[in-house]
Amino acid sequence: MPSPDKAELATVVAAHGAAELPAVTVDTYNAELRDGGGFIGDRASNRAFYALLDDWRDRLAQFGDDPFGDEAGGELSKKALDKILASGDAEAAGVIHGAIEDFAGELAAVIRRFLKLKGWKDTEAIVVGGGFRRSRIGELAIGRTSVLLKASGHDIDLKPIGNHPDEAGLIGAVHLAPSWIFSGHDCILAADIGGTNMRAGLVTLGSKRDGDPRKAAVEHSELWRHRDDKPSRDEAVEKLAKMLGAMIRRAQKEKRRLAPFIGIGCPGMIGPEGGIERGGQNLPGNWEAKSFNLPHAIREAVPQIGKHDTVVVLHNDAVVQGLSELPEMAERERWGVLTIGTGLGNARFTNRD
Repeated sequence: MPSPDKAELATVVAAHGAAELPAVTVDTYNAELRDGGGFIGDRASNRAFYALLDDWRDRLAQFGDDPFGDEAGGELSKKALDKILASGDAEAAGVIHGAIEDFAGELAAVIRRFLKLKGWKDTEAIVVGGGFRRSRIGELAIGRTSVLLKASGHDIDLKPIGNHPDEAGLIGAVHLAPSWIFSGHDCILAADIGGTNMRAGLVTLGSKRDGDPRKAAVEHSELWRHRDDKPSRDEAVEKLAKMLGAMIRRAQKEKRRLAPFIGIGCPGMIGPEGGIERGGQNLPGNWEAKSFNLPHAIREAVPQIGKHDTVVVLHNDAVVQGLSELPEMAERERWGVLTIGTGLGNARFTNRD
């Protein structure tokens, strides 16, 4: 376990999985709604969209050839589907539109369930991130969902997250700590851990003198698709630490003033000591083991940044991705985030004065 002085410093900066953050209160996150068929969020995931697409293809296949050919639905990338929408076969595009319509209906139903929760009461806006948002089909599905919600009487602003989804989970990490920790620094390290990929990045804070979290941007980043490599948990953590080390060396080479802080977003419920209490089932290995502590493992691998002891703060990945949208949500009081990827991440915020 970390020495008392480091543990005390981490507590002063921010507790892991904290409800009270510098700019917002996290009213709820990682809500796991169920019905008779299992988790409701599974109906609005990447996998769910491709299942709907395959269903449309199967129905058409009864009357002739599949307009997409013999390629399985899961093997058609979102980039390929976007290209078909823009200039491909009209019938194939019609199949995609059918899947988008069905998916939007499912997503609207899921959102209506969220809005009934106490922690989601009076939500004014929802931003949608995750890998699905990165595509044109994702943007169309979000837009169609917004129409369906308003048509059913829900006055809520639903829109794609503003930053690129690959960067939003890194940018949001700057809002995990109070601004005083960035005094005299112009960048931080951030990591975004998902069920398919891991990212590590160098996030700049706007000013080279005193960083402004509202102007954060990703300067450099590295992506590792860990699902392809099937690593053990320890191998995954070791790889993440090496990625962070590469970012430190890049910052030193570019003479950046790197703060001794690493913000990490990770799936699941995050305990105050940094343990992942549940929701980490899509990560490689057992990340929910009581003997495993991700912040402690990263601190051991990266004990110092510059001349200062490293402080690591861990929070839920949907929370962190949502925090990237704080500058755009300044005029809202209560707002939420959904991240559509391997699963459906979720969080609801109330802005603090």
